[in-house]
Amino acid sequence: MRLLFGLWLLALGCFPNGNASWAWAAPQVEVAKGAAEAWAKGELSPRLEEVLRAPPEEAPRLLERYAFFPAPPKGLTLNLDSPRVEGNRVLFPAAVGDRVGEVVVVLEGREVKRVYFRPEGLALPGYLLTPAAGWGFLLLSVFWIFLLFQPSPFRAWLLEALVLLRGYRGLYLFTNLFLYGLFGLGALLAYGMPEMARAVQALFGGALEAIGLEEAMGRGILVLAGVIFHWNFSQGLFLTGLIPALLLGIPAFLLNALRYLVFGFALSPALLGSLFLAHLPTLVLELQAYILVTFGGLVLLAKTAGGEGYRKGLRALLLTFYLGALFLLLAAWYEAWEVSVLL
Repeated sequence: MRLLFGLWLLALGCFPNGNASWAWAAPQVEVAKGAAEAWAKGELSPRLEEVLRAPPEEAPRLLERYAFFPAPPKGLTLNLDSPRVEGNRVLFPAAVGDRVGEVVVVLEGREVKRVYFRPEGLALPGYLLTPAAGWGFLLLSVFWIFLLFQPSPFRAWLLEALVLLRGYRGLYLFTNLFLYGLFGLGALLAYGMPEMARAVQALFGGALEAIGLEEAMGRGILVLAGVIFHWNFSQGLFLTGLIPALLLGIPAFLLNALRYLVFGFALSPALLGSLFLAHLPTLVLELQAYILVTFGGLVLLAKTAGGEGYRKGLRALLLTFYLGALFLLLAAWYEAWEVSVLL
């Protein structure tokens, strides 16, 4: 799930520095080779059992190191003879059985900041990073907004979704208070455990970087907005929102309860400081999108249990899914602008 990846990467200092001239120097490549070899042998990564059993004062440090140097997969084969340099990253061909990929070493000068294995196909589709995709997303956005002000199915679905919210006002209010409340609780907990919160933030940032979301940085606002929307819609709203909500809402409700608590912990003002206010509109819009599909799942449960039938409940869920997608569209443009300004 990619939520808010721009701010995570900004907070973690993981953006490409845009100066690749140093990267072709042999010393840095040799440093990367040594780090990749040591990582593949398990010399850089703490064991997960070690992290889980660590005393409270040691756990944040070990968790953060585990985030930057996740354990190498078993059966990894690594080719150190064919490095490829991309900015401040050196990539080595690798495979785990029949699953090919690459080991990525992130450098800052000659200091190794991160090492991880990225399987082929895990990264974003290359076409999303092209200017054509960015312009396509702009046209889609303008066309979508235009249709909302014209007699069209898009406008009809919007109006029907708003009627649904009014019809289940109490349930909608409860969902908002509960999930936003858990986000707030997580944010407050971070004040008491800032080191652990930074470690969790690093864990998220490492997972998002491994997927390749940082590659959208520097491609312009249009491309960045399209990538943000693609990730939030496919992984957040659809895969971890609509799909579990189809099971009468409860799985989506429980999943998002955990997700909002962790999001609040990792994106607390205790860590982001003044950046939190700039990012607040993104938080409100994106989190509201997931609240809507969670609410839709609960309406599905209510209609099914109340005798109206699963089919009518499914329509309600799809309407909230549609409205959530509209919120993500608005959030993507704001966040792309926000990240570009912050950079």
